[in-house]
Amino acid sequence: MTFWLLYVALGAFAGVLAGLLGVGGGLVIVPVLTFIFTAQHMPDAHILHLALGTSLASIMFTSVSSLRAHHRRGAVEWTVVRRISAGILVGTFAGSWVASQLSTRFLKGFFVVFLYYVALQMLLNIKPKPHRQLPELAAMSGVGGVIGGVSSLVGIGGGTMTVPFLVWCNVAIQRAIGTSSAVGFPIALAGAAGYLVNGLSAELPQYSLGFVYLPALAGISATSMMTAPFGAKLAHTLPIDLLKKIFALLLVVMGTKMLLSLF
Repeated sequence: MTFWLLYVALGAFAGVLAGLLGVGGGLVIVPVLTFIFTAQHMPDAHILHLALGTSLASIMFTSVSSLRAHHRRGAVEWTVVRRISAGILVGTFAGSWVASQLSTRFLKGFFVVFLYYVALQMLLNIKPKPHRQLPELAAMSGVGGVIGGVSSLVGIGGGTMTVPFLVWCNVAIQRAIGTSSAVGFPIALAGAAGYLVNGLSAELPQYSLGFVYLPALAGISATSMMTAPFGAKLAHTLPIDLLKKIFALLLVVMGTKMLLSLF
């Protein structure tokens, strides 16, 4: 019961983040699930694989709720979503296969580095200068492949890369966040499918479907879908820059905790 309540609380927090910052919640879901799965004495060799797969599976539900809320506000560039989705699907599925071949220790180290990178970006408020237009289909597919590949390695919806890219291409920040929420769905769909398929032959805990742990998926998704629209509403009213700095400090704390667990 304690672990179930933790899943529900995690989902509520992740949902708000998904709507508020367009990040899908994976930056919080993955490290917290890693801590919870460790406490549940799951197999050390697959703890992070399960966290990554479960995170991406939950983002499928969160992103739908979040993108609907942003769409109602006219904040989704559907042309971008259509152009980038093919590359996203290929890159994410391929990335999930690569991740399934890597050790938990390596994936933890990669994830910690990524957390520190995102935190630094947010703390310093690094923003690309908008000076160009959105590229054509071929280039967008290439960008989608890169975003999808990295996202699958760290179990996120891609917002930390999609939002800066769109801002660089002269898309307004609120529309970039809304579009990122929509792009998170194909990332989550391909990533979850990849982790599910690549984990079918592994020895995993009961109630696992490949590298997706179903009790955690149910608990997180149940509340994240409800709180994502609230986060989307806050994105249009609260000072995003201040919230990003607070979130960045949280990422530093979680990243450091994961780093210490490697030794």
